[in-house]
Amino acid sequence: MTAAEPGRAGLPPAARRYPRPTKEQLAAAADKLLPDVIAPGLDVLFVGINPGLWSAATGWNFARPGNRFWPALHRGGFTPRQLHPSEQDELPGLGLGITNLVARATARADELTAEELVEGAELLTGKVERYRPRWVAVVGVTAYRIGFARPKAGFGAQPERLGPARLWVLPNPSGLNAHFTPETLGAAFGELRAAASA
Repeated sequence: MTAAEPGRAGLPPAARRYPRPTKEQLAAAADKLLPDVIAPGLDVLFVGINPGLWSAATGWNFARPGNRFWPALHRGGFTPRQLHPSEQDELPGLGLGITNLVARATARADELTAEELVEGAELLTGKVERYRPRWVAVVGVTAYRIGFARPKAGFGAQPERLGPARLWVLPNPSGLNAHFTPETLGAAFGELRAAASA
């Protein structure tokens, strides 16, 4: 721990290695693109809405402290331990991947237009055709409803497919989503894990 990093001693080792992005780095991250974590034949491809500024600044998906994706992934049984966002490249070895419905980074998902979400759904369809995951899990029901023109869609397994893949909708793990606790998010991820393991 350096003088520039007070209070980091209680963090997991991976989190202590990486300093927080500065305000300038976060501002410069607007509209940046984040590479996919993807490989052919995955068990589950998780689809975020779009990268936040923290993710774009660091290069890691779901990187903002307070985002509950990584804890939910572990609680749901997908990973043997809670991974730090910097360890995202370990996911394909576990049969998992991450992409986003919209590639550009914004401070908040509500900055995206409906047109961007629809276009993102079309691009995702092509990506799924190419990489052929068994399941596609969209992390955010509102984005799914808009992007895929399914205004009444709920959480869980969807009746339609996305190319060769089965579809699942998960709650948004953002810390701003107060409707779900870490426990209920973990349970939602666990339901997908059970379906993907069947």
